[in-house]
Amino acid sequence: MGRTSLNPEWQFTGPILNPLEATKYTGRFELINLPHTVTPLSWHDWNPASWEGFWLYRKEFDLSEPARRQLLRFAGAMTGIRPFLNSVPLSPHIGGYLPAEYEITNLVRETGNRLDVVVDGRWAQNVPPNRPGRGPASIDLWQPAGLYRDVTLESLPANYLADVFARPRDVLDPVKRCLEVTTTIDVTEPETEAELIFELRADDGPVLRHTEKLALPTPGTRTVRHTLRGLPGDLALWSPDRPALHHLSVTLRGASSHTSSRTIGFRQVEFTATGCYVNGERLQIRGSGRHHYFPFTGSAMPARVQRRDALILKEHGHNMVRCTVYPQDESFLDACDELGLLVYAEAPGWGYLGDVQWQDRSARDVHDMIRRDRNHPSIVLWGVRLNETRNDTEFYTRTQRIARELDDSRQTTGAIIAPMHDISDFQQDVFSYNDYHRGKDGYPELRAPRTEWPYLVSEAVGTLSGPAKFYRRTDPVADQQVQAVCHAMVHDQALADERYCGVLGWATFDYQSGNGNQRDGIKSPGIFDMFREPKLGAAIYTAQVDPAHRLVIQPACYWDFGTRFGVAALDGEAVICSNAEQLELFLDDEPYRLLHPARDRYPNLPYPPFLVDLRELADAGCPELRIDAYRAGEFVGSRTFSADREQDQFYLAADDAELSADGSDATRIVLRIVDKYGGTAPPRAGLVRFSLDGPAILLGDHPFPLGDTGGVGAVWLRSQYRQSGVAVLRAEHDTLGARTVRVHLRGA
Repeated sequence: MGRTSLNPEWQFTGPILNPLEATKYTGRFELINLPHTVTPLSWHDWNPASWEGFWLYRKEFDLSEPARRQLLRFAGAMTGIRPFLNSVPLSPHIGGYLPAEYEITNLVRETGNRLDVVVDGRWAQNVPPNRPGRGPASIDLWQPAGLYRDVTLESLPANYLADVFARPRDVLDPVKRCLEVTTTIDVTEPETEAELIFELRADDGPVLRHTEKLALPTPGTRTVRHTLRGLPGDLALWSPDRPALHHLSVTLRGASSHTSSRTIGFRQVEFTATGCYVNGERLQIRGSGRHHYFPFTGSAMPARVQRRDALILKEHGHNMVRCTVYPQDESFLDACDELGLLVYAEAPGWGYLGDVQWQDRSARDVHDMIRRDRNHPSIVLWGVRLNETRNDTEFYTRTQRIARELDDSRQTTGAIIAPMHDISDFQQDVFSYNDYHRGKDGYPELRAPRTEWPYLVSEAVGTLSGPAKFYRRTDPVADQQVQAVCHAMVHDQALADERYCGVLGWATFDYQSGNGNQRDGIKSPGIFDMFREPKLGAAIYTAQVDPAHRLVIQPACYWDFGTRFGVAALDGEAVICSNAEQLELFLDDEPYRLLHPARDRYPNLPYPPFLVDLRELADAGCPELRIDAYRAGEFVGSRTFSADREQDQFYLAADDAELSADGSDATRIVLRIVDKYGGTAPPRAGLVRFSLDGPAILLGDHPFPLGDTGGVGAVWLRSQYRQSGVAVLRAEHDTLGARTVRVHLRGA
């Protein structure tokens, strides 16, 4: 018994005119692998007209193993699907962010099956977050259509474990600590004698084993609850600093056997009027809100790439991420569990509540999100009030009740739009506020926290509460640097008052949109660009890591003397972000300035930035800059930067050296212009042309306009199904020469 991936070797075509006649289609197909987007995409200027309509995916398959029952699962499809198995229609599913599951036991054959799936990419579908009749640009994000997540087939016995939810209780009391396990069993063949076997393991060995007898006297679903006691007093707790995981397996044993496994964590997280507490210790929230969109593929990226996003955030000073404004890929959540990254999970929605049918589908989304994700220890908040929506007491009482019934171990929340700061009609547990308030000088100034509920700033800065509207690498250096300043300000302000649980800045990554402050179809509030590379604004987050883990010396400006990006183009002082206690600057190895953290301006940040006015150097030629770092009076590290643009270099690197040849796996290839020491260089014109040899596919624009993206970009390499070997990608910049990367493809 097990789960089989159906991702490889689909036939694809479209748009088609009549979805009800899909099984009779005999026209031309393209061979593709999942995850997949229905239309080619660039890194900018996405056009919803290119994916609206009906699209046909066709898959022929045999059963990999016989079983009494077969379960077909679509992890995510945008925005609706109409499946047909062996020409028999299955129930349509509408909604793009959560799974659709079908028992196909009575329809599937051992050999010669054909699955036809019509994907409905039309905007007019009445389902969150859509606003039928108002056009796709009426919300803040594009939604390219496709089977963009995994499709699997699970072989199961007649009686199987349909769901397991493990809920730790009394975590901080070594005596009372226990694990409450709720198990749902799907029964087609009643049994008078069966048993459930619970096994809990840590990474270093077994923790507990327990057996319970039970009878399954009638067909249908049965939910049972057992409490596992006798846990070790020294059991390791899960926390952001030490994400200790445990592995629970539950086996149903009777006439046949079925095992379901979950990865869990023992932790207590509570948002209160005096902050967020993890295992009894206060933790100031510091993070940002993530969209899951990528250039060239939309949402369609495999597990490896999704997981990389979590690693990027953790390495750059985040302890929390908001999954804005929809449930995100399960593999991303798995990585958050493993890395210790707290998660604010959120049901689909953006500024709109629809009619009764729309709200029924939203309530279903809340249910399905919690049911899918409630074993993840990283998730600490359920967003069951939809982002920036109007008050609706009845509806939000309903979603609150759903959350309580499915998982009473986590608090609920919902992001409030700016004009509604003072509302009293709020049914959830934690008041999350999208704070774009600006002070008289145009810089962000957080509103005072509400006192009736725990208070979290769920968005800040973005392109709305700072002196700049865009934060692109091609914008003036003063605008780029001020992004770091604004994010430093809101975190410092929140740290000044314990009633703020913390701040989730807007946003993690730039993203494609037709709404609001966008140019060329790109919104640029991200502290990272859409290629997942940190902007100058990310430096303030990067520096908030423990120096024992990693020393950070990262200017939020360029070491340059040009008119647009040079130090003379700054509005004032240069910002250098570091977790050191003292910095010493040298010009061509001659001492220049001794700097200390700007605690007068940022008295509350753990690691405030360093400020220095470099405009006096406008006519100094192009000296090299060396920054030496000290802690407790001891030298701890150094970085050197070159302003000689003639010595800039073209940098090329792969995130991963090896991929699985499963046709889905992929890795990012970073393209970057750097100075001769590998430091950040200002933008410059240039195209990159590629040649690829070996069993991989290039996902990206060719040639790549590196000048248009500010001298930093990325493409992705994707494996080909069952084609092993070495993929060699050669990338040539038109003025800085060529570089090569190699990626090994191993058998799936």
